[in-house]
Amino acid sequence: MGTNPLRELENLGQAIWIDFIQRGSIFSGDLQKWIEEDGITGVTSNPSIFEKGITGSRDYDGAILASARSGKSALQIYESLVVEDIQRAADLFRPVYDRLEGRDGYVSLEVSPHLARDTSGTVAEARRLWRAVDRPNVMIKVPGTEEGLPAIQQLIGEGINVNITLLFSLSRYRRVVEAFLGGLQIRERSGQPVGKVASVASFFLSRIDVLLDPLLDKKVREGGPDARLASGLIGQVAIASAKLAYTIQREVFAEGKFRSLNEKGARPQRLLWASTSTKNPAYPDVIYVDSLIGPETVNTLPLETLEAYRDHGHPALRLQNGVDAAVGVLAGLKAVGIDLDDATTRLEREGIEKFVKSYDLLLDTLAKKRSATDPVSRQILHLGAAEAGIRIRISDLQKEEFGARLWRRDPTLWKSDPESKEMILRSLGWLSVVEKMEKSLSQISDFMSGIRKAGFSTRCTWGWVGAASPRSRWSGFSPDPKRDFP
Repeated sequence: MGTNPLRELENLGQAIWIDFIQRGSIFSGDLQKWIEEDGITGVTSNPSIFEKGITGSRDYDGAILASARSGKSALQIYESLVVEDIQRAADLFRPVYDRLEGRDGYVSLEVSPHLARDTSGTVAEARRLWRAVDRPNVMIKVPGTEEGLPAIQQLIGEGINVNITLLFSLSRYRRVVEAFLGGLQIRERSGQPVGKVASVASFFLSRIDVLLDPLLDKKVREGGPDARLASGLIGQVAIASAKLAYTIQREVFAEGKFRSLNEKGARPQRLLWASTSTKNPAYPDVIYVDSLIGPETVNTLPLETLEAYRDHGHPALRLQNGVDAAVGVLAGLKAVGIDLDDATTRLEREGIEKFVKSYDLLLDTLAKKRSATDPVSRQILHLGAAEAGIRIRISDLQKEEFGARLWRRDPTLWKSDPESKEMILRSLGWLSVVEKMEKSLSQISDFMSGIRKAGFSTRCTWGWVGAASPRSRWSGFSPDPKRDFP
Protein backbone atom coordinates (compact mmCIF):
# COMPACT_ATOMS: atom_id res chain seq x y z
CA MET A 1 0.00 0.00 0.00
CA GLY A 2 1.42 3.41 -1.01
CA THR A 3 2.04 6.32 1.31
CA ASN A 4 -0.98 8.50 2.01
CA PRO A 5 -0.18 11.98 0.58
CA LEU A 6 -2.24 13.56 3.36
CA ARG A 7 0.07 12.06 5.98
CA GLU A 8 3.12 13.39 4.13
CA LEU A 9 1.87 16.95 4.55
CA GLU A 10 2.35 16.68 8.30
CA ASN A 11 6.06 16.01 7.74
CA LEU A 12 6.24 19.20 5.67
CA GLY A 13 4.81 21.27 8.52
CA GLN A 14 1.29 21.73 7.18
CA ALA A 15 -1.80 20.70 9.14
CA ILE A 16 -4.85 19.36 7.32
CA TRP A 17 -8.30 20.12 8.72
CA ILE A 18 -11.57 18.98 7.24
CA ASP A 19 -14.13 21.56 6.17
CA PHE A 20 -17.07 19.37 7.05
CA ILE A 21 -19.02 18.25 10.08
CA GLN A 22 -22.15 16.16 10.33
CA ARG A 23 -23.54 14.06 13.14
CA GLY A 24 -23.58 10.92 11.01
CA SER A 25 -19.83 11.16 10.32
CA ILE A 26 -19.18 11.48 14.05
CA PHE A 27 -21.38 8.56 15.08
CA SER A 28 -20.31 6.34 12.18
CA GLY A 29 -16.65 6.57 13.11
CA ASP A 30 -15.72 8.32 9.85
CA LEU A 31 -14.29 11.35 11.62
CA GLN A 32 -12.19 9.13 13.87
CA LYS A 33 -10.99 7.23 10.79
CA TRP A 34 -9.92 10.49 9.10
CA ILE A 35 -7.97 11.39 12.23
CA GLU A 36 -6.24 8.01 12.45
CA GLU A 37 -5.68 7.22 8.77
CA ASP A 38 -5.35 10.64 7.13
CA GLY A 39 -3.78 12.57 9.99
CA ILE A 40 -6.56 15.17 10.11
CA THR A 41 -5.88 17.51 13.03
CA GLY A 42 -8.91 19.81 13.04
CA VAL A 43 -12.38 20.70 11.77
CA THR A 44 -13.89 23.90 10.41
CA SER A 45 -17.61 24.59 10.20
CA ASN A 46 -19.81 27.42 9.00
CA PRO A 47 -23.55 28.09 8.59
CA SER A 48 -23.57 26.60 5.08
CA ILE A 49 -22.03 23.33 6.30
CA PHE A 50 -24.55 23.01 9.12
CA GLU A 51 -27.43 23.95 6.83
CA LYS A 52 -26.51 21.16 4.40
CA GLY A 53 -25.91 18.67 7.20
CA ILE A 54 -29.08 19.34 9.18
CA THR A 55 -31.54 19.85 6.32
CA GLY A 56 -29.93 17.34 3.97
CA SER A 57 -29.88 14.32 6.26
CA ARG A 58 -32.01 12.48 8.81
CA ASP A 59 -29.22 12.54 11.38
CA TYR A 60 -30.82 15.30 13.43
CA ASP A 61 -34.53 14.49 13.21
CA GLY A 62 -34.80 12.84 16.61
CA ALA A 63 -32.92 15.61 18.39
CA ILE A 64 -34.99 18.28 16.62
CA LEU A 65 -38.22 16.58 17.64
CA ALA A 66 -37.11 16.20 21.27
CA SER A 67 -35.98 19.84 21.45
CA ALA A 68 -39.19 21.08 19.86
CA ARG A 69 -41.32 19.11 22.30
CA SER A 70 -39.38 20.62 25.18
CA GLY A 71 -40.42 24.08 23.98
CA LYS A 72 -37.17 25.32 22.48
CA SER A 73 -37.29 27.97 19.76
CA ALA A 74 -35.79 27.39 16.31
CA LEU A 75 -32.67 29.35 17.31
CA GLN A 76 -32.31 27.38 20.54
CA ILE A 77 -32.68 24.12 18.62
CA TYR A 78 -30.01 25.22 16.13
CA GLU A 79 -27.56 26.15 18.86
CA SER A 80 -28.15 22.95 20.82
CA LEU A 81 -27.50 20.86 17.68
CA VAL A 82 -24.32 22.63 16.64
CA VAL A 83 -22.91 22.89 20.15
CA GLU A 84 -23.42 19.15 20.65
CA ASP A 85 -21.68 18.38 17.35
CA ILE A 86 -18.79 20.72 18.12
CA GLN A 87 -18.38 19.22 21.58
CA ARG A 88 -18.34 15.67 20.22
CA ALA A 89 -15.84 16.59 17.51
CA ALA A 90 -13.65 18.46 20.01
CA ASP A 91 -13.61 15.40 22.25
CA LEU A 92 -12.42 13.27 19.32
CA PHE A 93 -9.60 15.75 18.65
CA ARG A 94 -8.67 16.17 22.31
CA PRO A 95 -5.95 13.46 22.13
CA VAL A 96 -4.41 15.35 19.18
CA TYR A 97 -4.59 18.60 21.14
CA ASP A 98 -2.97 17.02 24.19
CA ARG A 99 -0.27 15.22 22.18
CA LEU A 100 0.70 18.44 20.39
CA GLU A 101 0.44 20.50 23.59
CA GLY A 102 -2.20 22.81 22.15
CA ARG A 103 -0.48 23.46 18.83
CA ASP A 104 -3.34 21.75 16.96
CA GLY A 105 -6.45 19.63 17.39
CA TYR A 106 -9.03 22.44 17.07
CA VAL A 107 -12.69 22.54 16.04
CA SER A 108 -14.23 25.83 14.88
CA LEU A 109 -17.71 27.21 15.51
CA GLU A 110 -18.86 30.45 13.87
CA VAL A 111 -20.85 33.28 15.39
CA SER A 112 -24.09 34.28 13.67
CA PRO A 113 -23.34 35.79 10.24
CA HIS A 114 -25.86 38.51 11.07
CA LEU A 115 -23.21 39.90 13.45
CA ALA A 116 -20.55 40.42 10.78
CA ARG A 117 -20.97 44.21 11.05
CA ASP A 118 -21.60 44.29 14.81
CA THR A 119 -18.52 44.45 17.02
CA SER A 120 -20.19 44.28 20.44
CA GLY A 121 -22.66 41.64 19.28
CA THR A 122 -19.82 39.50 17.96
CA VAL A 123 -17.91 39.73 21.24
CA ALA A 124 -20.99 38.85 23.28
CA GLU A 125 -21.93 35.85 21.12
CA ALA A 126 -18.35 34.59 20.95
CA ARG A 127 -18.13 34.64 24.75
CA ARG A 128 -21.45 32.84 25.06
CA LEU A 129 -20.54 30.11 22.54
CA TRP A 130 -17.10 29.68 24.14
CA ARG A 131 -18.77 29.04 27.50
CA ALA A 132 -21.45 26.79 25.99
CA VAL A 133 -19.01 24.49 24.20
CA ASP A 134 -16.61 24.51 27.17
CA ARG A 135 -13.69 22.81 25.43
CA PRO A 136 -10.11 24.19 25.34
CA ASN A 137 -9.61 22.99 21.77
CA VAL A 138 -12.41 25.02 20.23
CA MET A 139 -11.99 28.14 18.11
CA ILE A 140 -14.74 30.70 17.71
CA LYS A 141 -14.96 31.91 14.12
CA VAL A 142 -15.21 35.67 13.69
CA PRO A 143 -15.45 37.37 10.27
CA GLY A 144 -12.40 39.49 9.44
CA THR A 145 -14.55 42.51 8.61
CA GLU A 146 -13.73 46.07 9.62
CA GLU A 147 -16.09 45.64 12.57
CA GLY A 148 -14.61 42.25 13.37
CA LEU A 149 -11.07 43.57 13.96
CA PRO A 150 -11.67 45.08 17.43
CA ALA A 151 -13.69 41.99 18.37
CA ILE A 152 -10.72 39.78 17.45
CA GLN A 153 -8.36 41.79 19.64
CA GLN A 154 -10.82 41.78 22.54
CA LEU A 155 -11.44 38.03 22.37
CA ILE A 156 -7.76 37.12 22.08
CA GLY A 157 -7.13 39.41 25.04
CA GLU A 158 -9.69 37.40 27.02
CA GLY A 159 -7.99 34.11 26.15
CA ILE A 160 -10.60 32.89 23.64
CA ASN A 161 -9.23 31.00 20.65
CA VAL A 162 -10.27 32.71 17.41
CA ASN A 163 -10.50 31.57 13.80
CA ILE A 164 -10.71 34.72 11.64
CA THR A 165 -12.80 33.91 8.59
CA LEU A 166 -13.74 35.48 5.23
CA LEU A 167 -10.33 36.98 4.48
CA PHE A 168 -9.69 37.86 0.84
CA SER A 169 -7.33 40.85 0.81
CA LEU A 170 -3.71 41.26 1.85
CA SER A 171 -4.35 44.64 3.48
CA ARG A 172 -7.11 43.22 5.67
CA TYR A 173 -4.99 40.19 6.54
CA ARG A 174 -2.20 42.45 7.78
CA ARG A 175 -4.68 44.23 10.06
CA VAL A 176 -5.95 40.89 11.36
CA VAL A 177 -2.40 39.97 12.36
CA GLU A 178 -2.10 43.30 14.18
CA ALA A 179 -5.39 42.61 16.01
CA PHE A 180 -4.07 39.21 17.10
CA LEU A 181 -0.83 40.72 18.37
CA GLY A 182 -2.79 43.47 20.11
CA GLY A 183 -4.84 40.86 21.94
CA LEU A 184 -1.70 39.06 23.12
CA GLN A 185 -0.25 42.35 24.34
CA ILE A 186 -3.42 42.99 26.36
CA ARG A 187 -2.91 39.65 28.08
CA GLU A 188 0.76 40.32 28.66
CA ARG A 189 0.11 43.71 30.26
CA SER A 190 -2.54 42.22 32.54
CA GLY A 191 -0.24 39.43 33.65
CA GLN A 192 -2.21 36.70 31.86
CA PRO A 193 -0.44 33.79 30.11
CA VAL A 194 -0.03 34.21 26.36
CA GLY A 195 0.95 30.63 25.53
CA LYS A 196 -2.50 29.05 25.69
CA VAL A 197 -4.27 31.24 23.12
CA ALA A 198 -4.48 29.89 19.57
CA SER A 199 -5.62 31.54 16.36
CA VAL A 200 -5.75 30.97 12.62
CA ALA A 201 -6.46 33.47 9.85
CA SER A 202 -8.58 31.86 7.14
CA PHE A 203 -7.64 33.19 3.70
CA PHE A 204 -10.25 32.25 1.08
CA LEU A 205 -8.89 31.16 -2.28
CA SER A 206 -11.05 29.66 -5.03
CA ARG A 207 -13.70 32.38 -4.77
CA ILE A 208 -11.07 34.92 -5.82
CA ASP A 209 -10.45 33.10 -9.09
CA VAL A 210 -14.16 32.47 -9.61
CA LEU A 211 -14.78 36.22 -9.53
CA LEU A 212 -11.72 37.42 -11.45
CA ASP A 213 -11.32 34.77 -14.15
CA PRO A 214 -14.41 35.90 -16.11
CA LEU A 215 -13.20 39.52 -15.96
CA LEU A 216 -9.81 38.49 -17.29
CA ASP A 217 -11.37 36.26 -19.92
CA LYS A 218 -13.43 39.22 -21.10
CA LYS A 219 -10.23 41.27 -21.49
CA VAL A 220 -8.80 38.46 -23.62
CA ARG A 221 -11.86 38.29 -25.86
CA GLU A 222 -11.85 42.04 -26.35
CA GLY A 223 -8.30 41.91 -27.67
CA GLY A 224 -6.08 44.96 -27.59
CA PRO A 225 -2.79 45.55 -25.76
CA ASP A 226 -4.00 44.00 -22.47
CA ALA A 227 -5.24 40.71 -23.93
CA ARG A 228 -1.99 38.77 -23.74
CA LEU A 229 -1.20 39.94 -20.21
CA ALA A 230 -4.74 39.17 -19.04
CA SER A 231 -4.50 35.67 -20.54
CA GLY A 232 -1.48 34.89 -18.38
CA LEU A 233 -3.28 35.99 -15.19
CA ILE A 234 -6.27 33.64 -15.47
CA GLY A 235 -6.28 31.20 -12.57
CA GLN A 236 -3.25 32.82 -10.94
CA VAL A 237 -4.58 35.51 -8.62
CA ALA A 238 -5.74 33.41 -5.65
CA ILE A 239 -2.49 31.46 -5.36
CA ALA A 240 -0.41 34.61 -5.85
CA SER A 241 -2.37 36.33 -3.06
CA ALA A 242 -1.81 33.36 -0.77
CA LYS A 243 1.94 33.34 -1.40
CA LEU A 244 2.16 37.03 -0.56
CA ALA A 245 0.00 36.57 2.56
CA TYR A 246 2.46 33.91 3.69
CA THR A 247 5.33 36.34 3.08
CA ILE A 248 3.59 38.86 5.34
CA GLN A 249 3.04 36.19 7.98
CA ARG A 250 6.70 35.15 8.01
CA GLU A 251 7.89 38.75 8.22
CA VAL A 252 5.54 39.89 10.98
CA PHE A 253 6.15 36.93 13.25
CA ALA A 254 9.90 37.33 12.91
CA GLU A 255 9.79 40.94 14.10
CA GLY A 256 10.54 42.23 17.57
CA LYS A 257 6.91 42.86 18.56
CA PHE A 258 6.14 39.15 18.40
CA ARG A 259 9.58 37.97 19.44
CA SER A 260 9.12 39.28 22.98
CA LEU A 261 5.71 37.59 23.17
CA ASN A 262 7.18 34.39 21.78
CA GLU A 263 9.76 34.35 24.55
CA LYS A 264 6.82 34.17 26.98
CA GLY A 265 5.28 31.21 25.18
CA ALA A 266 3.08 32.86 22.53
CA ARG A 267 2.66 30.99 19.28
CA PRO A 268 2.29 32.56 15.83
CA GLN A 269 -1.14 32.89 14.30
CA ARG A 270 -1.17 30.38 11.46
CA LEU A 271 -2.53 31.06 8.00
CA LEU A 272 -5.33 28.72 7.01
CA TRP A 273 -6.19 28.17 3.35
CA ALA A 274 -9.96 28.05 2.98
CA SER A 275 -12.31 27.67 0.01
CA THR A 276 -9.94 25.08 -1.44
CA SER A 277 -12.34 23.07 -3.60
CA THR A 278 -11.70 23.72 -7.28
CA LYS A 279 -14.71 25.42 -8.83
CA ASN A 280 -13.36 25.50 -12.40
CA PRO A 281 -13.26 21.99 -13.91
CA ALA A 282 -10.44 23.12 -16.21
CA TYR A 283 -8.11 23.36 -13.18
CA PRO A 284 -6.61 20.39 -11.29
CA ASP A 285 -8.91 19.36 -8.46
CA VAL A 286 -6.12 19.72 -5.88
CA ILE A 287 -4.56 22.94 -7.21
CA TYR A 288 -5.31 24.87 -4.00
CA VAL A 289 -3.59 22.19 -1.95
CA ASP A 290 -0.50 21.22 -3.93
CA SER A 291 0.40 24.83 -4.70
CA LEU A 292 0.30 26.08 -1.10
CA ILE A 293 2.24 23.64 1.07
CA GLY A 294 4.42 25.32 3.66
CA PRO A 295 5.39 25.16 7.35
CA GLU A 296 3.13 26.63 10.01
CA THR A 297 0.06 26.64 7.76
CA VAL A 298 -3.29 24.86 7.75
CA ASN A 299 -5.31 23.75 4.74
CA THR A 300 -8.96 22.97 5.38
CA LEU A 301 -10.43 20.62 2.79
CA PRO A 302 -14.03 19.76 1.96
CA LEU A 303 -14.63 16.03 1.85
CA GLU A 304 -14.33 15.65 -1.93
CA THR A 305 -11.00 17.51 -2.01
CA LEU A 306 -9.73 15.44 0.92
CA GLU A 307 -10.51 12.24 -0.99
CA ALA A 308 -8.99 13.61 -4.19
CA TYR A 309 -5.73 14.54 -2.45
CA ARG A 310 -5.54 11.18 -0.73
CA ASP A 311 -5.81 9.61 -4.18
CA HIS A 312 -3.43 11.73 -6.27
CA GLY A 313 -1.85 14.55 -4.26
CA HIS A 314 1.83 15.44 -4.78
CA PRO A 315 3.20 16.84 -1.52
CA ALA A 316 6.22 19.14 -1.74
CA LEU A 317 7.16 22.51 -0.27
CA ARG A 318 5.97 25.06 -2.83
CA LEU A 319 4.50 27.95 -0.85
CA GLN A 320 7.70 30.00 -0.78
CA ASN A 321 8.46 29.40 -4.46
CA GLY A 322 7.66 32.04 -7.06
CA VAL A 323 7.08 34.99 -4.73
CA ASP A 324 8.44 37.45 -7.29
CA ALA A 325 6.09 35.98 -9.88
CA ALA A 326 3.21 36.41 -7.42
CA VAL A 327 4.07 40.10 -7.07
CA GLY A 328 4.01 40.29 -10.86
CA VAL A 329 0.56 38.70 -11.02
CA LEU A 330 -1.00 41.34 -8.78
CA ALA A 331 0.84 44.09 -10.61
CA GLY A 332 -0.43 42.68 -13.89
CA LEU A 333 -3.97 42.69 -12.57
CA LYS A 334 -3.69 46.40 -11.88
CA ALA A 335 -2.11 46.96 -15.28
CA VAL A 336 -5.12 45.50 -17.11
CA GLY A 337 -7.48 47.73 -15.14
CA ILE A 338 -8.86 45.34 -12.52
CA ASP A 339 -8.98 46.68 -8.95
CA LEU A 340 -8.24 43.81 -6.57
CA ASP A 341 -9.37 45.80 -3.53
CA ASP A 342 -12.79 46.34 -5.11
CA ALA A 343 -12.97 42.65 -5.92
CA THR A 344 -12.10 41.51 -2.40
CA THR A 345 -14.59 43.95 -0.89
CA ARG A 346 -17.27 42.42 -3.08
CA LEU A 347 -16.18 38.91 -2.11
CA GLU A 348 -16.43 39.78 1.58
CA ARG A 349 -19.94 41.16 1.11
CA GLU A 350 -21.06 38.16 -0.94
CA GLY A 351 -19.51 35.76 1.56
CA ILE A 352 -21.49 37.30 4.40
CA GLU A 353 -24.67 37.23 2.31
CA LYS A 354 -24.13 33.55 1.46
CA PHE A 355 -23.71 32.58 5.12
CA VAL A 356 -26.69 34.70 6.16
CA LYS A 357 -28.83 32.98 3.53
CA SER A 358 -27.77 29.50 4.71
CA TYR A 359 -28.25 30.48 8.35
CA ASP A 360 -31.73 31.90 7.76
CA LEU A 361 -32.74 28.94 5.60
CA LEU A 362 -31.71 26.55 8.34
CA LEU A 363 -33.61 28.48 11.02
CA ASP A 364 -36.67 28.58 8.75
CA THR A 365 -36.47 24.82 8.24
CA LEU A 366 -36.14 24.24 11.98
CA ALA A 367 -39.09 26.55 12.63
CA LYS A 368 -41.23 24.51 10.25
CA LYS A 369 -40.16 21.24 11.86
CA ARG A 370 -40.83 22.75 15.25
CA SER A 371 -44.31 23.87 14.23
CA ALA A 372 -45.07 20.31 13.15
CA THR A 373 -44.90 19.32 16.81
CA ASP A 374 -47.60 21.70 18.02
CA PRO A 375 -50.63 20.15 19.79
CA VAL A 376 -52.70 19.97 16.61
CA SER A 377 -49.99 18.37 14.50
CA ARG A 378 -48.96 16.03 17.31
CA GLN A 379 -52.33 14.30 17.11
CA ILE A 380 -51.13 12.33 14.11
CA LEU A 381 -48.13 11.14 16.16
CA HIS A 382 -50.15 10.15 19.23
CA LEU A 383 -49.54 6.51 20.20
CA GLY A 384 -52.31 6.08 22.70
CA ALA A 385 -51.72 3.74 25.63
CA ALA A 386 -48.45 2.53 24.10
CA GLU A 387 -46.82 5.96 24.16
CA ALA A 388 -45.55 5.81 27.77
CA GLY A 389 -43.83 2.47 27.22
CA ILE A 390 -42.32 3.61 23.93
CA ARG A 391 -40.93 6.74 25.55
CA ILE A 392 -39.31 4.62 28.27
CA ARG A 393 -37.76 2.37 25.65
CA ILE A 394 -36.48 5.38 23.67
CA SER A 395 -34.93 6.75 26.85
CA ASP A 396 -33.22 3.39 27.45
CA LEU A 397 -31.87 3.37 23.89
CA GLN A 398 -30.47 6.85 24.36
CA LYS A 399 -28.71 5.81 27.58
CA GLU A 400 -27.23 2.84 25.72
CA GLU A 401 -26.05 5.21 22.94
CA PHE A 402 -27.81 2.93 20.50
CA GLY A 403 -27.62 5.38 17.58
CA ALA A 404 -23.90 6.06 17.94
CA ARG A 405 -23.11 2.37 18.44
CA LEU A 406 -25.23 1.40 15.45
CA TRP A 407 -23.29 3.77 13.18
CA ARG A 408 -20.06 2.35 14.62
CA ARG A 409 -21.40 -1.08 13.60
CA ASP A 410 -21.21 -2.41 17.15
CA PRO A 411 -22.42 -6.05 16.99
CA THR A 412 -22.90 -6.20 20.78
CA LEU A 413 -26.14 -4.26 20.32
CA TRP A 414 -27.61 -7.63 19.41
CA LYS A 415 -25.25 -10.42 20.47
CA SER A 416 -21.86 -10.58 22.10
CA ASP A 417 -20.68 -14.05 21.09
CA PRO A 418 -17.84 -14.18 18.48
CA GLU A 419 -19.78 -16.51 16.18
CA SER A 420 -22.52 -13.94 15.60
CA LYS A 421 -20.17 -10.97 15.13
CA GLU A 422 -19.26 -11.61 11.49
CA MET A 423 -22.85 -12.29 10.47
CA ILE A 424 -24.07 -9.08 12.15
CA LEU A 425 -21.33 -6.99 10.55
CA ARG A 426 -22.22 -8.37 7.11
CA SER A 427 -25.84 -7.41 7.75
CA LEU A 428 -24.99 -3.75 8.39
CA GLY A 429 -23.79 -2.85 4.92
CA TRP A 430 -26.93 -0.79 4.38
CA LEU A 431 -25.49 1.88 6.68
CA SER A 432 -23.10 2.98 3.92
CA VAL A 433 -25.44 2.49 0.96
CA VAL A 434 -25.80 6.25 0.40
CA GLU A 435 -22.04 6.78 0.14
CA LYS A 436 -21.72 3.81 -2.23
CA MET A 437 -24.53 5.08 -4.43
CA GLU A 438 -22.99 8.55 -4.53
CA LYS A 439 -19.84 7.06 -6.06
CA SER A 440 -21.97 5.61 -8.84
CA LEU A 441 -23.99 8.73 -9.61
CA SER A 442 -22.17 9.42 -12.87
CA GLN A 443 -22.84 5.88 -14.15
CA ILE A 444 -26.48 6.08 -13.09
CA SER A 445 -26.80 9.46 -14.79
CA ASP A 446 -25.26 8.09 -18.01
CA PHE A 447 -27.63 5.11 -17.91
CA MET A 448 -30.70 7.30 -17.42
CA SER A 449 -29.54 9.64 -20.17
CA GLY A 450 -29.25 6.71 -22.55
CA ILE A 451 -32.74 5.55 -21.65
CA ARG A 452 -34.15 9.01 -22.30
CA LYS A 453 -32.42 9.27 -25.65
CA ALA A 454 -33.95 5.93 -26.64
CA GLY A 455 -37.42 7.37 -25.97
CA PHE A 456 -38.25 5.16 -23.00
CA SER A 457 -39.98 6.11 -19.77
CA THR A 458 -40.71 4.37 -16.50
CA ARG A 459 -43.89 4.03 -14.55
CA CYS A 460 -44.06 3.15 -10.91
CA THR A 461 -47.40 2.11 -9.47
CA TRP A 462 -48.17 1.94 -5.79
CA GLY A 463 -50.51 -0.29 -3.90
CA TRP A 464 -51.28 -0.97 -0.31
CA VAL A 465 -51.13 -4.21 1.58
CA GLY A 466 -53.11 -4.73 4.77
CA ALA A 467 -53.91 -1.64 6.80
CA ALA A 468 -51.08 0.65 5.73
CA SER A 469 -48.11 -1.17 4.22
CA PRO A 470 -46.57 0.49 1.16
CA ARG A 471 -45.77 -1.75 -1.78
CA SER A 472 -44.08 -0.57 -4.94
CA ARG A 473 -44.35 -2.52 -8.16
CA TRP A 474 -41.94 -1.84 -11.01
CA SER A 475 -43.91 -1.81 -14.21
CA GLY A 476 -40.86 -1.96 -16.43
CA PHE A 477 -39.87 0.11 -19.41
CA SER A 478 -42.30 1.15 -22.09
CA PRO A 479 -41.42 2.96 -25.31
CA ASP A 480 -43.13 6.31 -25.34
CA PRO A 481 -41.38 9.00 -27.39
CA LYS A 482 -43.77 11.66 -26.10
CA ARG A 483 -42.90 11.11 -22.43
CA ASP A 484 -39.70 11.55 -20.53
CA PHE A 485 -38.46 10.95 -17.04
CA PRO A 486 -39.44 13.56 -14.48
